[in-house]
Amino acid sequence: MAITSYSALWFLPFVLPICFYVMFTDMAQMRITNQAVVVLAGVFVLIGLFAMPSLESYGWRLSHLAVMLLVGIALNAGGVMGAGDAKFIAAAAPFVALEDARTVIALLAATLLAAYVTHRFAKHTPLRRLAPDWVSWDKGKKFPMGLALGATLALYLALGTLFGA
Repeated sequence: MAITSYSALWFLPFVLPICFYVMFTDMAQMRITNQAVVVLAGVFVLIGLFAMPSLESYGWRLSHLAVMLLVGIALNAGGVMGAGDAKFIAAAAPFVALEDARTVIALLAATLLAAYVTHRFAKHTPLRRLAPDWVSWDKGKKFPMGLALGATLALYLALGTLFGA
């Protein structure tokens, strides 16, 4: 992995609770809050000054936020994804080393599959009684992508702490 263990270890304790919050709120309310996205971006802006190896790499990583926000706006306008998902992806983008993009895409694919199967399974079992009021249970074909997106970022940073450069 191209992310350094040092960077991943700095980011992980701050990002992990945000990821859990995003996963929970998206399942419970089918929305990723603006506050969570702003806090996630703020974590990179503040902690990134200490965690990134140089100011140049810090600046390039911040540019990932702008690029992914534009891509997300276009995908949202095309009806491909929700606005919260697009904003979360943009806020998460600076945490990912560009060289790790393929790894993150593969991790997202695996996490998305696992999250979808788990969510659909739980929906049709007695596990549903643990959270009977979650909006995501009754949204038909719609799926709380925050579950997979939050898990992907958390796993990426956890793997980065173990196997990073």
